Amino acid sequence: MSRIEKALEKASQLRQQSPDAVPAKNTVQNRSLSIVSDTEYPYEPRTSSVNNPFLVSAYDASSPISEEYKKLKSLLVGMERQDGFANVIMVTSAIAGEGKSITALNLALSLAQEMDHTVLLVDADLRKPSIHRYLDLNPVAGLADILEERADMGTALIHTGIGRLVVLPAGKVTHNPVELFTSQRFAQFIQDIKHRYRDRYVIIDTPPILPFAETRTLSKLVDGVIFVVKERMASQASIAEGISALDGARKLGLVYNEAEISISDDRYGHYYNRYYQREQPQ
Repeated sequence: MSRIEKALEKASQLRQQSPDAVPAKNTVQNRSLSIVSDTEYPYEPRTSSVNNPFLVSAYDASSPISEEYKKLKSLLVGMERQDGFANVIMVTSAIAGEGKSITALNLALSLAQEMDHTVLLVDADLRKPSIHRYLDLNPVAGLADILEERADMGTALIHTGIGRLVVLPAGKVTHNPVELFTSQRFAQFIQDIKHRYRDRYVIIDTPPILPFAETRTLSKLVDGVIFVVKERMASQASIAEGISALDGARKLGLVYNEAEISISDDRYGHYYNRYYQREQPQ
């Protein structure tokens, strides 16, 4: 059993115990938060090609690391089958640089390439968005624009062309994400995407929880939280503080990222060494 499986199995047991242009404000016709289906807007789906080696679930779907994300996906789906379908899942970490965005992306990609699952991936890291960069997208609007009434969902949603994955980018970088996330409008947005897409997973990438207050607010609104820990990154005290900051949220489990693999275990140690030295993922 892999470390990911052990961590999530233990968590299950414990539970039983930058955009280029934004439409001008006066051009937005519908400013309500009612969420439309992906096909209700007459625009051409924009697509993304996968050429980023961090996105192993699509770039190298047969790799050992991709298999680990498939195991994570299977564990998540299994939890929901036992406890009832809770479709809004948030991914975070204690501090920056632990791989939360990469985990959110690969989990979403793995789910979206199955026949049974459609996925909406939301970039809620309004301070340092990265989802559009990893997917090589050029969004015109996003979450911040919707919350500040500069755009609607039809303008912001991007059909990636990768399985059944749709992305809602972060949108315009904002200096007041705490105010946006604590607003009634944001709470209504979460409820709308949850109930509009009852059979769809919604994976939300957030800022790390220790530096930023908005992540704590969001953790109380979602159905579950996956916590990412990168080996040798955050201190044990920071990890404990980060998990404690999630009190009141439903903690689904912990993903132990970039683990050092024994020489006798040749499944994917070299793969991590080869790709993780290129840049520091979010």
